[in-house]
Amino acid sequence: MTRRRLWGPLAMLLMMIQACSSIDCPLNSIVQTAYKLQGDVESLPYILTVSTARNDGNDTVLLNQITAVDSFCLPISYQHPEDILYFSITTTGGDGYLDTVTIRKENFQHFTSVDCAGAYFHTITDVSATNHALDSIAIHRSRVTNEINEAHLYIYFKSDL
Repeated sequence: MTRRRLWGPLAMLLMMIQACSSIDCPLNSIVQTAYKLQGDVESLPYILTVSTARNDGNDTVLLNQITAVDSFCLPISYQHPEDILYFSITTTGGDGYLDTVTIRKENFQHFTSVDCAGAYFHTITDVSATNHALDSIAIHRSRVTNEINEAHLYIYFKSDL
């Protein structure tokens, strides 16, 4: 009789432990913006380095001397209302250009579970750039989450560099 009384509470305890240990956190919690080259340039014929200014006043390199790509991803700040990126372009002839890209956005917290790390998702509201080597940047998909299915921003380089 004692064994039967133990099985009920023991089975209930095992079910509770299993229910509490099941965490369904997303595998990819990184939030990035995806950039895709458009126009006459199918693959980047230049050397591109992308950097940004940190809060302490120093610059940090996000992409270092990439070439021959048609797309790339860059991190996005969690809570700043805008991100400022510096695109340093070196042509095959050795000419250098520096363009400043400003991305304005709205930030909102994304909650999955108390067991999962917090995340911020974003909505890109505006993008602008100087036009030394870049012709323009256009918003293709404004909502930035931890899923990258297609490019958020289209980049158009000048064809006469």
